[in-house]
Amino acid sequence: MSFHWVNDLPRLLSEIKRVLKPNGCLLFALPGGNTLPELRSSLVLAELERIGGVSTHVGPYIDLSNVGSLLSGTGFKLPTIDVDDIQIGYPNMMVLMEHLNRMGEGNACANRKDRVGLGTFLGAACLYRELYPADENDATEGIVASAQVIYAIAWKEHESQQRPDERGSATRKVGDISVTQTKQAG
Repeated sequence: MSFHWVNDLPRLLSEIKRVLKPNGCLLFALPGGNTLPELRSSLVLAELERIGGVSTHVGPYIDLSNVGSLLSGTGFKLPTIDVDDIQIGYPNMMVLMEHLNRMGEGNACANRKDRVGLGTFLGAACLYRELYPADENDATEGIVASAQVIYAIAWKEHESQQRPDERGSATRKVGDISVTQTKQAG
């Protein structure tokens, strides 16, 4: 869960591939592009209202659709990618920001502002509470924060790995395969 701090993922993946032994496995998890969209939009709306411009407050995350391309592009074989979308309840935006700070998940963007003004911060907290309340069926009051976790596994190439058959080498057509249904016991 630290790949999102690396500024040059293709280079990192190439180096990992270089040091892996043949048929070595790379397994990782990282936050995806749909992480903290509520916080991002609340801060953008509050800044637009207060100062008429926008600064980066939530660091960029890699999009799910790019992970497979990165793995294939750096020479890894048999990549498999999965994703979990998680929602976590918080009493308010201040507690969420405190938790992010204590996890060391601040914004590392070089072009970011050092601080958000108090009025902008309070405006963002109010917008967050109004736009993204916790589920009304939930007993707790507060807000919801979304996180996307992308899991990936891939291997360094080796001659023992499975390979696709040559194009046109099939002996049966997909239309020739019939599916029969069996009766359920019951």
